[in-house]
Amino acid sequence: MTTELTPDDPGPGTRDVTTADRYVAVQQSAEFGELRHKLRRFIFPTTIAFFLWYALYVLLSAYARDFMSIKIIGNINVALVFGLLQFVSTFLIAWYYARYAAKELDPLADKIHAEIESGEA
Repeated sequence: MTTELTPDDPGPGTRDVTTADRYVAVQQSAEFGELRHKLRRFIFPTTIAFFLWYALYVLLSAYARDFMSIKIIGNINVALVFGLLQFVSTFLIAWYYARYAAKELDPLADKIHAEIESGEA
């Protein structure tokens, strides 16, 4: 078994280093920074708003029992409506994120991916 390198074989680990260097260069690029900024601009406010909405539901259920037990129609009370609205808000957030990602994030991510694949990064 020989360990000599031929011109066609740069040696073990060389491909990994160049690939890693490309990914580090992409991570430090302005486009990747913009992608992270756009993602965070959506994720952080939406997450905070959802947690506040959920905490309101939990706190009202625990400490405002009289309010939550107000009947709206038949046996449907405020607590049931708030609980169902938790599901509605979750689906709305997921739908809005998919729409936001398709419009704002995916084109930029595709551009970055194309640069990585072409070796321009």
